[in-house]
Amino acid sequence: MKNIYLDHAATTSVKPEVLETMLPYFTEKYGNASSIYSLGRENKKAIDDAREKVAKALNAQPKEIFFTSGGTEADNWALEGIAFANQTKGKHIITTNIEHHAILHTCKFLEKQGFEVTYVPVDNKGIVHVEDIEKAIRPDTILISIMFANNEIGTIQPIKEIGVLAKEKGIYFHTDAVQAIGNIPIDVKDMNIDMLSLSGHKFYGPKGVGVLYIRDGVRISPMLHGGAQERGKRASTENVAGIVGLGKAIELATENIEEYNTKLMKIRDRAIRKILEKIPYSRLNGEEKNRLPGNVNISFEFIEGESILLMLDMKGICASSGSACTSGSLDPSHVLLAIGLPHEIAHGSLRLTFGEENTDSDLDYLLETLPPIIEKLRAMSPLYDTFIKNGRI
Repeated sequence: MKNIYLDHAATTSVKPEVLETMLPYFTEKYGNASSIYSLGRENKKAIDDAREKVAKALNAQPKEIFFTSGGTEADNWALEGIAFANQTKGKHIITTNIEHHAILHTCKFLEKQGFEVTYVPVDNKGIVHVEDIEKAIRPDTILISIMFANNEIGTIQPIKEIGVLAKEKGIYFHTDAVQAIGNIPIDVKDMNIDMLSLSGHKFYGPKGVGVLYIRDGVRISPMLHGGAQERGKRASTENVAGIVGLGKAIELATENIEEYNTKLMKIRDRAIRKILEKIPYSRLNGEEKNRLPGNVNISFEFIEGESILLMLDMKGICASSGSACTSGSLDPSHVLLAIGLPHEIAHGSLRLTFGEENTDSDLDYLLETLPPIIEKLRAMSPLYDTFIKNGRI
């Protein structure tokens, strides 16, 4: 049986070159980077080298790069750190209703602490309009946080325009770029980004390590208290191997980004076109072109996404659903509901995210496998049966 991985938005493998770079830091170079002896100093230099690689990828300064345990911590720190450090200026935050839960749940936490959050809606393609953000700004607004690209439907937001607006209004601007790194060229200076979150395991680096870029001069409180690591802003013994791996991974991801994007967009566009042609009563979620190069999110009427995933898995295909069924929730994706899909259609969504190792033959196999699965599931669906009997097919 084939084994085809089409869930790169969830995580990626660690590239062999990245793993090779990391291995010595588990065995030979195991010193604490805060120690003054040579074994520690060498690891401190390795961290600084990785910091420079991340800074180069973002057009930032090395001193603006702070290593975290991942994207979730970086998102939490950005929101809580700005909120608590600037609450004398204001207690209002602006975000969207399609953010990752690392943002949305942190906003809910801050609301319990007395902050106010405006959740700006998106259009039916998942785009937030800059004028809607501008309308939401108040005299006490201290932070705007908008994700760079959506993890479910792949929609890319007008980040540069939002950055210009935030700068004009004197408001800090944070973007969750976890899905964007390695897929979209990012220049934090040109885009007027004050803070940016990323996570190593989304671009063929290790899990458990991420970054929060904090523009020099941004007033932010530490989230973890203890030691003086990360220049006193993020306590905890450094994950040297993970940091080194992230540095290597982002270097590889950004140096071949155009070639990588061209390949993925070709596969993505063919997948969208063929699936919509082969399977009736299906629809693409998100923008057709203004989306992540490897992202395909399609809803199929009359069936549930979880069943599609299980049957694809039996055929050796790993994918994800727009439905939150697999997390134990009976509610469909908040992103799909936010773009206007009714519950019954949102429940029948499939997310395919292609990666570096995927080939045309992988897509051929998917296109052979998926239509019969949808047909079989619809044959068991009372909704589909009623639809046919009503003479609407």
